[in-house]
Amino acid sequence: MPIVVDIDVMLARRKMSVGDLANRVGITPANLAVLKNGRAKAVRFTTLAALCEVLTCQPGDLLRWETEDTAGE
Repeated sequence: MPIVVDIDVMLARRKMSVGDLANRVGITPANLAVLKNGRAKAVRFTTLAALCEVLTCQPGDLLRWETEDTAGE
């Protein structure tokens, strides 16, 4: 998929665990893992806003677009 999710990058920068982020955002660790691993089909704006608030970042820090040729490389 050409949309790449960089939550793991922000987690590393903030020295935060997946479980801690999930608790602070209010979603299950399993749902956060689906999003983090790029398997999600959609993300609610409320969830994206909560992620940005907790991680003190912008949506573009978490999501980026890549062409099909470079996605997954």
